[in-house]
Amino acid sequence: MNAALPRWCVLIPCLNEEVAIRGVVESALALGVPVIVVDDGSDDRTPQILATLPVTLLRHERRLGKGQALRDGFREALRQGCEAVLTMDGDGQHLATDIPRIVAAAAAYPGQLVIGARLLDKAQQPKARRRANAFADWGISWGCGQPVLDTQSGQRWYPRAALDLVDLPAQNFVFEAAILIAASRELGMGVVAVPIASRYPPGARPSHLRPVRDTLRITAYTIGRVLHYGRIAESYRRSHTAPRVVDSAPESVHPLAPLTGTR
Repeated sequence: MNAALPRWCVLIPCLNEEVAIRGVVESALALGVPVIVVDDGSDDRTPQILATLPVTLLRHERRLGKGQALRDGFREALRQGCEAVLTMDGDGQHLATDIPRIVAAAAAYPGQLVIGARLLDKAQQPKARRRANAFADWGISWGCGQPVLDTQSGQRWYPRAALDLVDLPAQNFVFEAAILIAASRELGMGVVAVPIASRYPPGARPSHLRPVRDTLRITAYTIGRVLHYGRIAESYRRSHTAPRVVDSAPESVHPLAPLTGTR
């Protein structure tokens, strides 16, 4: 990995991932960086599997939601002296082999938030999920005041300034949207997308996201943020400018737009 990068780690929040978790964690360990796993109260064999692997393991005795799992993982990463965190889900949708491209983008554009955006093989996504994700991208981009691709992806590079947003008052799946919006609006942070494949492995467990409840919560939060920051029409226009996409090499960026966010 790039020696110029700050110290970083991989953070994997998980819940009932006995089918995939060993392969996901072992692939992350192969990168040669610290791996933190937060088990959000699994009641299957996930804890037993994780106990055999050389990771920092945090365990919730009961389910507290993905937001709290990420929050606790961020705090542990900071305690260990990490200056950035690469998150990935534990269900096999994300591959560690995509991480070097994400990290290369982070090295090329320091201080930016990088998302592994599921822009490839989109036919793999169920149609309902594809529509829900498109709606979320439209709304959260408005909240951010800049275009953000795949706002629902859990494979992200968070630089140190974003980690300092750990205490945002948002829970469950809203937490990831809250960080995108606060990083954009409060910190002026840009968001870069690195294309990855859409993956739905055979036999994978159903998503923990509840489409109606969680979408309503994210929508309500985002509307509140849009109103809070004001300049609503300007934010909407900015959210519909061309997104920033980094292809396989960090120098391959389009369009030629400044990689900064907007307040």
